[in-house]
Amino acid sequence: MIVAVSRAEVTADVAARLVAGQFPQWADLPVVPVKLNGWDNTTFRLGEELSLRLPSADWNTAQVAKEHRWLPVLAPSLPLPVPELVAAGNPTSEFPRPWSVYRWIAGEPAAPSQVRDQAAFASGLARFLSAPQALDTAGGPPAGAHNFSRGGPLAVYDEQARRLIRLTAGEIDAAGAAAVWEEARRCS
Repeated sequence: MIVAVSRAEVTADVAARLVAGQFPQWADLPVVPVKLNGWDNTTFRLGEELSLRLPSADWNTAQVAKEHRWLPVLAPSLPLPVPELVAAGNPTSEFPRPWSVYRWIAGEPAAPSQVRDQAAFASGLARFLSAPQALDTAGGPPAGAHNFSRGGPLAVYDEQARRLIRLTAGEIDAAGAAAVWEEARRCS
């Protein structure tokens, strides 16, 4: 029987059982939650060199296959490392979503106290963010539910944007926000 799993139920114990059941060669490695976790996935360290990414909700599962397909394609063209897929985990009765084992990328989250040269940091970040714009996107995934319609028409967000502008009208320049939104829609 397959059961729904909430974000709170995606624990290190669950992850360790998944690893032991599908990748017994890593069953003895410690599974430890990462300190700064994402929203779409719950991430764990698996030993010193690997990480586990388990989708935190059912609606995130479409991203797994997309990552498996496209991260290896993008990696050679990017100036910074991206996760390298080591193994693809399958859904089970305990965790009914596909999941991934990646190589761990060592580092620390960026924080102002850690950035010694802001210009170099900004330049490196700009290179990383602009590199995908030079890639041939033929055959790439279209905008859709798997990526919250990123890269698609802004009309998908029109109702939500207008509602949020109305809800925050007492706290923001609602007329200015509406004008910016209209211009963005016109240009998309």
